[in-house]
Amino acid sequence: MNSLTKTLEYFAFITVELTILFLGISTLVGVILMYIPQEKLNSWLSRRGILGNLLGALIGAMTPFCACSTIPMTLGLLNAGAPFGPVMSFVIASPILNPIILSMVAALMGLKAAVIYGLVTFTASVVFGVVLEKTGQARNVKNVRVKNCCGSSSGNIPITFGGKLRFAFSGAWKDFRAVLPFLIIGVGIGAGIYGYLPQDIVVSLAGPGNPFAIPVAAIVGIPLYIRAETAIPIGMALAQKGMSMGAVIALIVGGAGMAIPEMSMLAGIFRKRLVSAIVLVIFSTAVIGGYAFNLLNV
Repeated sequence: MNSLTKTLEYFAFITVELTILFLGISTLVGVILMYIPQEKLNSWLSRRGILGNLLGALIGAMTPFCACSTIPMTLGLLNAGAPFGPVMSFVIASPILNPIILSMVAALMGLKAAVIYGLVTFTASVVFGVVLEKTGQARNVKNVRVKNCCGSSSGNIPITFGGKLRFAFSGAWKDFRAVLPFLIIGVGIGAGIYGYLPQDIVVSLAGPGNPFAIPVAAIVGIPLYIRAETAIPIGMALAQKGMSMGAVIALIVGGAGMAIPEMSMLAGIFRKRLVSAIVLVIFSTAVIGGYAFNLLNV
């Protein structure tokens, strides 16, 4: 009975907290993006050299797009002649580094964890964007066109701030309704782990003393993940049961970046070699980030 009470309390608290964070952060970012013309974002991603990669990763970090809007934007930029490297930095950063993920990590794991997570994933997005360009992966882009399947949100953007705020909240609410089932699944699994999973099992399998826990967690995150809203509550519950923070981060990054639905969509515009390279990049980021967290004793 005590375990059931703890489970229900955990479920209710985390669900309310993540709901407020999702709607609040999504609305705020939506308002900010209304003041930045799409043409401006495209021009930033068209910069060449390391500055272009930095801007590509930054735009990916500040735009919590769904995969079916990120991918058409990616293809449109490449077809318009944008440099391959900055676009790849955008592609890498978009799923693993955005305001929603950072706010969730900060709320559930602490501000220090969120800062380190942001630095690791941003740096990886920049570096691997350069690497993918230098290794000639641009030749593995298919000559296809993809339509935006998320529905257009550009429409007639209101002029007043109040109008923009309502418009942004409407978009955030629509996105929230789409991810709510996945959030409930993640929080439900996390609550079950928090209430019933014996701590000694987690410590023995994925505690700080097991050096292989991090790469295994990065791989396990792939089938577990549907959205970051699913993976983060599960990871947090495991951390409270003794899982090393490095393994938790590897679980989140691996799942967020290598989710099967997103990889399937990428396969529609990239050849297998480039998709495999992106999977390797995300896996490497998850493992490097995980070991960095353990090394820094986060």
